[in-house]
Amino acid sequence: VRSVGGRAHTLTVLFILTCVLGYVTLLEETPRDTAYNTKRGIVASILVFLCFGVTQAKDGPFSRPHPAYWRFWLCVSVVYELFLIFILFQTVQDGRQFLKYVDPKLGVPLPERDYGGNCLIYDAHNASDPFHNVWDKLDGFVPAHFLGWYLKTLMIRDWWMCTIVSVMFEFLEYSLEHQLPNFSECWWDHWIMDVLVCNGLGIYCGMKTLEWLSMKTYKWQGLWNIPTYKGKMKRIAFQFTPYSWVRFEWKPASSLRRWLAVCGIILVFLLAELNTFYLKFVLWLPPEHYLVLLRLVFFVNVGGVAMREIYDFMDDPKLHKKLGQQAWLVAAITATELLIVVKYDPHTLTLSLPFYISQCWTLGSVLVLTWTIWRFFLRDITLRYKETRRQKQQSRGDPGRAVGTADGHLPEPGDPPGPTEAEAEGAPAPS
Repeated sequence: VRSVGGRAHTLTVLFILTCVLGYVTLLEETPRDTAYNTKRGIVASILVFLCFGVTQAKDGPFSRPHPAYWRFWLCVSVVYELFLIFILFQTVQDGRQFLKYVDPKLGVPLPERDYGGNCLIYDAHNASDPFHNVWDKLDGFVPAHFLGWYLKTLMIRDWWMCTIVSVMFEFLEYSLEHQLPNFSECWWDHWIMDVLVCNGLGIYCGMKTLEWLSMKTYKWQGLWNIPTYKGKMKRIAFQFTPYSWVRFEWKPASSLRRWLAVCGIILVFLLAELNTFYLKFVLWLPPEHYLVLLRLVFFVNVGGVAMREIYDFMDDPKLHKKLGQQAWLVAAITATELLIVVKYDPHTLTLSLPFYISQCWTLGSVLVLTWTIWRFFLRDITLRYKETRRQKQQSRGDPGRAVGTADGHLPEPGDPPGPTEAEAEGAPAPS
């Protein structure tokens, strides 16, 4: 929080924090419950760190609705990464049982729901409800898919990249359904309900929102300078929109550096999506548990900042000489989550892919690698060779174009032969 003069309320926050700690120390009697005191001490430590970060951390690229909001999520990123590292250094049994301190209902193996089975869209054998298979798939995750892809589109700001991530994740579900039963879905659940309806509609609405934000006039006026009540309410609502707008132009084929960066962004997005399912599987978290929802809310808030920092780092490396702090933390969190999955259930991850699946991924990898070599190496060599050859031919043809007829007319193919060099100098022509 910053004052009217633009200075952070660092002393105010420090005074309030000291008063609260003094009250707990001097006026409250410490309970004899060790587990309760441990939880309370950890929560208090996290809150003190968040207070420090909100007032002292460096501002990111976003300033709306308030820079302190984004500083808060930066500090939450640090806390979450430290929590993941702590879980990583525990044994599998201790790590799962540690979550009982968060919720006593956790730490119990949970069966995964199988979305496959009967994939008939119209079941003629069920006269009362022939579309029961479709209705069974319409659960609370359908609006979650739509909202998730709407927000991802606002982060990536590119239709092609969003579509590639959406389609590739469905291929990953196909490829890994032998590891996680949750990935076993009907074909129409993959391509119609997910890709076309939920993801496609979310991407479309996100692109329309981006179009509106790009055409919007960004002219801000102080709240107390607006005379009407309606204008004040509109100004408060617009406080939650960007202060200014930057259009993302990724241009992956413009250079090898940008191509590798875009591929890396897509890889991290897919890995973060997979971590959602694998973490639930190895840590025994029910899909509807609030920790799963909190993780998604966390990535929604930090993902937009990370994408903006990555784009600035790619687009203007002279001004942005190092990767942004939020982007660095998101990459570290994604990698740490993957390491937890690898440590807690290596057996599931080492289940070999079916032969036809591995062939498809090998073919796709070879095609991408071949295109990369051709586009950024062979094509450039060919173009440079053609340009060098063209310049040599042009330099060889320059002296011939300088020689013309006596009246300055350049010789044409159908013109009669002109005088020889001796005739031009006045010597008699041979008879």
